[in-house]
Amino acid sequence: MISCDSRLWTHVSLRPEVSGLHVYTIESLLALISIRFGPSLRYIELPIELITHTVLHELANKCPNLTSMLLDFSTAMQLHDFNDLQTFPTKLRSMCICLSEVIFMEGFMRKIYNFINGLEVLHLIASSGTYEKVEEEEEEIYEVINIHKLKSSVPNLRVVNLYGIVFVDDSHVDAFSSNCIQLESLALNFCSKFTGSALKLLCSRCKKLRSLLMQQTSLQNEHVMAVEWEKTNIQEMDITATQLSRETLINLLTRISALRYLSAGQLDAFTDQVLKEFVEKGNTKNLVALDLDRNENISEETLLRFIKLQGTFLRGLMLSGIPHLTEQFWISVLPTLKNIKILVMGMPEGCCQKIHQKIHIDSLMEGIANNCDQLERLEVRWDPDTLRFSDRSSKAIDSIRVKCLRLKSLVLSDGKYFELVKSNFERADRHTVVRTTTNCQVTLVYLLMFYKDMLFN
Repeated sequence: MISCDSRLWTHVSLRPEVSGLHVYTIESLLALISIRFGPSLRYIELPIELITHTVLHELANKCPNLTSMLLDFSTAMQLHDFNDLQTFPTKLRSMCICLSEVIFMEGFMRKIYNFINGLEVLHLIASSGTYEKVEEEEEEIYEVINIHKLKSSVPNLRVVNLYGIVFVDDSHVDAFSSNCIQLESLALNFCSKFTGSALKLLCSRCKKLRSLLMQQTSLQNEHVMAVEWEKTNIQEMDITATQLSRETLINLLTRISALRYLSAGQLDAFTDQVLKEFVEKGNTKNLVALDLDRNENISEETLLRFIKLQGTFLRGLMLSGIPHLTEQFWISVLPTLKNIKILVMGMPEGCCQKIHQKIHIDSLMEGIANNCDQLERLEVRWDPDTLRFSDRSSKAIDSIRVKCLRLKSLVLSDGKYFELVKSNFERADRHTVVRTTTNCQVTLVYLLMFYKDMLFN
């Protein structure tokens, strides 16, 4: 049987809601580890019911090449007994722990501290929905994992992702920076207690830090301005949905010396003046990815000037949610975006209706096909009521399908035009390209230097 070939069992997920593959008994899993996985196994995902000391012992003894592991405690109401846990996989390069809201992890963590010194990538992920629940109602927050103890056991970390953990604050970032001087990428997205007071120490200690992602955190202006950004090696930054002022944005963007990735969407303070100062006093020569989603206070004229100047260098551009950027704007800038790989445009479906002008999608598609042959991902967010297309739309769709051969994802609002595009691509045996905004959303994260390391779940 084909399934008996151990070479096919290099990457295994035993979480049924993710992969559909599940083992119902510990005994069955132990047999699989010995017979199927063995030296071939390099990556495994385990749900809470399969995380036991016997399973971990077997993985440590029978899978010497295991380098990546995901442990999902998110649904746990009670941990197994780990008092007998004596060994753990020692060659792990990457580990992801999905945290429970209420289960304290210290009993498990203190058993594995001695085995994870070689970790380079660490993900600590809040359970699904935790962030939203805390936002809606003031519930008691439990610090379910002791980061201050953990940091002493992982001195070789290069990439740390603390996603949506509501108890993470500046003291935890300070803890990592004090012991993980090799740190190159830190993601704190949706860590609402992080204010930025630890940023100065972080940047002074971790000289190799190049990527700093802080979407929807509680950054304070004075803390951001206190950092000596000109002395850092920061090349990628995400400050989406923070409350930074216009002065702070100007101060930040004009002092970072070589920014290549900037995500600064949903910022009311990001105005024409900010973008102008960034171009005139900052360094935009290395900028390849720009996300200004829903920044309605930037004018069409300012964006036109910026793209005419920077467009040929851009690989990713996200200007969705800006009502005054219509068909004419995009047709005028597309000839400049010769090297673009990711493009997002239009107003999200369900957003307040601020568009009075209809969008003729055929001319847009033809413009993209004729100018953006490197395109890999495209999202057009205008809703079906805003889009206008004709009986000749098939010609424009044929054009983008034939000329943009690298296109992996084309996302449209569900409606008649979506059905037309989908059927066109399916006739050409490209069944997975066209998707709806209901199920898929395009972002620029594919252009992050540490994108592959940042993947989790």
